[in-house]
Amino acid sequence: MSQLFFTPKIENGFAIFEEEEGRHLSTVLRKNTGDRLRLTDGKGYFYEAELADAGKRQVLARIISRQESPKSKHGRLHIAIAPTKNIDRLEWFLEKATEIGVDEITPILCQRSERDTIRLDRLEKILVAAMKQSLRAWLPQLHPLTKFTDFVKKTGETQKRLAWCGDEPMPHLKNTLLPEQDTLIAIGPEGDFSPEEVKLALSSGFQAISLGEARLRTETAGLYAVTVFGLLDVGLLDDGQ
Repeated sequence: MSQLFFTPKIENGFAIFEEEEGRHLSTVLRKNTGDRLRLTDGKGYFYEAELADAGKRQVLARIISRQESPKSKHGRLHIAIAPTKNIDRLEWFLEKATEIGVDEITPILCQRSERDTIRLDRLEKILVAAMKQSLRAWLPQLHPLTKFTDFVKKTGETQKRLAWCGDEPMPHLKNTLLPEQDTLIAIGPEGDFSPEEVKLALSSGFQAISLGEARLRTETAGLYAVTVFGLLDVGLLDDGQ
């Protein structure tokens, strides 16, 4: 069974599917009572289940077995990123970052941001679809749009990095990461962080880093950061090498 379904509601030995996912199962895919399903709760578990009720009012599946999907041994990754003017580019980032592996995402409102509104419900659906497509059991946590000046004061990660296109030389992200540390990487808007935001971040424990010589678009920079962090899992960046 290569297709993965999603529901956060696992109660009393049954999976209870929300209206949209249930309708997809029963009406679009025409699943019948007794059919086997593979699903996830988005909280780190896969389930084998048997469809018990495919009615119009509710879709239930009886849980047969549960398998835990271990978290990365190298700590959590939190990406703070300024929403792009073209929302399609932010959605692309969310999809690809989920496929590669990210734990937490906070859209940030910066002084030079080109977009000051987002639809969290739509973005959540993109995360769910990407999780299912990539057969992952962890749904990234998506936070509301937050002012960067407020955000930097309440972050608790051990490693905090600020991707900034400053004039002075800065270490590359890959040379600053230590394994087994919860990590936050902040990506600014197309116009970059303002000097005031950089000063505030640095005074709040962030380290300014480079993502290379090329000037990357916001969504590309975000995905690059996710990829570099992901290399910790295959041992290519251990001890900051």
